[in-house]
Amino acid sequence: MADAARAKADDQDRREAALLGRIVQADRDAIAELYRIYHPRLFKFIFGLTHSYAAADELVNDIMMIVWQQAAAFRGDSKVSTWIFGIAYRQALRSMSRGKKAPQHARPEDSAGDEIVDLETQDWLWRGLHMLPYPQQLSMVLVFYYGLSYSETAEITGCSVNTVKTRMFHARRKLREYLAESARGHSTEDRRHHG
Repeated sequence: MADAARAKADDQDRREAALLGRIVQADRDAIAELYRIYHPRLFKFIFGLTHSYAAADELVNDIMMIVWQQAAAFRGDSKVSTWIFGIAYRQALRSMSRGKKAPQHARPEDSAGDEIVDLETQDWLWRGLHMLPYPQQLSMVLVFYYGLSYSETAEITGCSVNTVKTRMFHARRKLREYLAESARGHSTEDRRHHG
């Protein structure tokens, strides 16, 4: 199962690299296809950082314009998605520094099967995530919500893989503590209501 998923991801990356190759040749159909692939993911990522639909919409277009202009700069040292998300992260930081907005993450949209998941636990997790220092919060979002590896997260955020690992270690510890405290508080409330 994991091998099939890895093969699918590799195929997708080869397809995207081929699109970049066509973009270098000024192929407008290729940039249109890459835009269709990346718009939903980039919009969600940028909105999560800026909390602004208008900013997210504008930045996605800016990001894809940079991809169009700088496709030849892609050397294949990373996955195409890592390169594009790196551009997105830097553009979002520039935009927020101009607007002086604090970076925050919106709750990612639930996928179709998530109705079964305990919504209260999700809410606790999300509140706990927002209590983390921003670098830890960003690492958790990139790794768990966007499925990026530690090395991809390090490349996007401009730090070492060890720094990402350290941030993840501390973030997990703090989230465990927060969830344990939340569960204790919740069970005390339950006893109060039913006792």
